[in-house]
Amino acid sequence: MTPPSALPAPHAPSLDLGGRTALVTGAGGGIGRACALRLADAGAKVRAVDRDAAGLEALAEEARGLVGSVEPHVLDLTDLDAAELAAAGTDVLVNNAGLQLVRPIEEFPPDVFHTVLTVMLEAPFRLIRGALPHMYGQGWGRIVNVSSVHGLRASAFKSAYVAAKHGLEGLSKTAALEGAPHGVTSNCVNPAYVRTPLVEKQLTDQARAHGIPEERVLAEVLLQDSAVKRLIEPEEVAEAVAYLCGPHASFVTGTSLVLDGGWTAH
Repeated sequence: MTPPSALPAPHAPSLDLGGRTALVTGAGGGIGRACALRLADAGAKVRAVDRDAAGLEALAEEARGLVGSVEPHVLDLTDLDAAELAAAGTDVLVNNAGLQLVRPIEEFPPDVFHTVLTVMLEAPFRLIRGALPHMYGQGWGRIVNVSSVHGLRASAFKSAYVAAKHGLEGLSKTAALEGAPHGVTSNCVNPAYVRTPLVEKQLTDQARAHGIPEERVLAEVLLQDSAVKRLIEPEEVAEAVAYLCGPHASFVTGTSLVLDGGWTAH
């Protein structure tokens, strides 16, 4: 018998999504942009969905020369019927789009709460609903929901965001249970704070809510509970998404892939 130390290293197959169609929401920047580029680099035809037309145009230009392609699709996800239609024929669905407002509950605008839940929970439901008939028909599909450490833990002043992410976790698990007999997996990816415009824009709100200067927010609020004292890069999250679409992840479903720098270890 070959001794363990002499065993050849296992070969990790590269991700090949040639012939597959992927849809990524919030693709105009941040995590969504990184996911769209990663999946296109693996050969997918990516439907890049965002309401930011300029961001999508820049993404499509950046994707030129990759193995796959990126097709911009300008869409406001509050148009739920359009969102469901956009997902038809999708093999890989990445629900990523999100928005944030930092306010105490008693000051949180009800209309913003409604919009956050619409974009970050109801729209993913409609997108999954639109994608499943095709996935079920071919016996293969990958749903990846970009959740957050806030899908597993709460933070003060983020009632809408935390509620939406907790709901997304439940939706993802339900899709996993229903999809398993059809070859469809559904999982969440749960990063802590990522270096994106969404995070950068909340520094002022966080400073106001916590009563501290803006320059102290990163260390004292955003990274306080993380053992790794840095922001995550969007490309790191995109690689986790890619893993869940790959051949070694066919048995991974109904779970959360946590990229939180040790936050939930507390």
